Amino acid sequence: MTTNTPTTDPGVTSQKTPPAEYKPGPHQLAPPHSTPPKKAGKRGFIWVLFLVMVVGVTAYAVWRASQPNLVPVSPNAGGGKKGGGRGANAFGPTPVAVAKAKKMNVPVYLTGLGNVAAFYTVTVKTRVDGQLMSVNFKEGDMVKEGQQLALIDPRPFQVQLEQAEGQLARDEALLANAKVDLERYKTLMAQDAIPKQTLDTQVSTVAQDEGNVKTDQANIDNAKLQITYSTVIAPITGRIGLRLVDPGNIVHASDTNGLLVITQLQPITVLFTIPEDSLPQVVKKLRAGAKLAVTAFNRDNSAALATGYLLTMDNQIDPTTGTSKLKAVFENKDNALFPNQFVNVRLLVDSKPDQIVIPSVAIQHGQQGNFVFLVGEDSKVKIQIIQPDVVMENDLTSLSGGLKEGDTVAVDGTDRLQDGATIRVRRPGDDGSGGGGGRGRGRGKKGGGGGGAPPAGK
Repeated sequence: MTTNTPTTDPGVTSQKTPPAEYKPGPHQLAPPHSTPPKKAGKRGFIWVLFLVMVVGVTAYAVWRASQPNLVPVSPNAGGGKKGGGRGANAFGPTPVAVAKAKKMNVPVYLTGLGNVAAFYTVTVKTRVDGQLMSVNFKEGDMVKEGQQLALIDPRPFQVQLEQAEGQLARDEALLANAKVDLERYKTLMAQDAIPKQTLDTQVSTVAQDEGNVKTDQANIDNAKLQITYSTVIAPITGRIGLRLVDPGNIVHASDTNGLLVITQLQPITVLFTIPEDSLPQVVKKLRAGAKLAVTAFNRDNSAALATGYLLTMDNQIDPTTGTSKLKAVFENKDNALFPNQFVNVRLLVDSKPDQIVIPSVAIQHGQQGNFVFLVGEDSKVKIQIIQPDVVMENDLTSLSGGLKEGDTVAVDGTDRLQDGATIRVRRPGDDGSGGGGGRGRGRGKKGGGGGGAPPAGK
């Protein structure tokens, strides 16, 4: 049986196409002219392009929000009544922390660098030559005036004392005999039995013997004094430093170093300097008899070490530094100050009553001078020129003009403010993210209400 099989010409392409669901088997090859699909690649490219556009728009919005001069201000915007409650700024009221100006007495201080110095410093030396027999103190001890510190061999001076006493006894006997002869010569002279020259010679002999007796008595006193000096006592009350000579050594009165050093620490002094321009107000107070308080602080001004008073000032200004040296006294009962210690000194020279005081961080600096952002009753700020006076501790500054008691000024978030901007008061330390709704809203009281504290003055 014959079947009609269509003949195919190798040069002619067949018009018959495989079905749509045709898939080659594991041992078959794909059709030679089939192409891979491109629809999935185009779709991924479109998504990447879309994400790039979204990131670009978001970055531009963030940059624009960080530029306060580029934020459009609506002239008719009114504190949240229109425009969805956003106020004058296109991105809503600027969150800031505020503080009120208050009145207080402002102390006026002068500051300087100082060094602690002992009130008295004594290098104890021996006043006699001899062997150091004993040391009756420990290094670093506190000693009192008159306390025995060391003993130098007194035996040579005791021998000198005995010799002087023997010489005195001999000369006193000679003086007594000379006086008896003088009385005889006076009697014979009255009888004209001897020449007057003999009487005058005896008078001179008595005077010489009297002089010898006085010399002997002085030698005795000197020997006793040397014995006294052989016992070294403390001339002042203070702390003993390191021992300079050990027992057994031969010491001399001419030695340079001495035996020990005593420094008086209670009270103690501090020498410090102030600029010569500040000297007149100090001189005025001292002439008026005022007792100016002085406080000594540690090296980094983090802690007060002691409080004392100004004792005196130097009689000249140092021309090389333009400063004057002052001396303050501290009781130093707790030994917080030590000789040669470096301290920062603060001298109270005056006190100004009822001064307007604001936080120092609120003060801004511009071409027009020093100013603050004054918060009005309508929660808008305006630039207010001020005159700072005294920078106080605790980051406060007193003003000589520009504000009155009770005025509210912005102290944080001022970098995004401009004249006439609308603000929203927030607590110090809060970044203000909880006031515009969103994540910060749910962290407050129940009910989610509240975008921070109410506006100033409300």
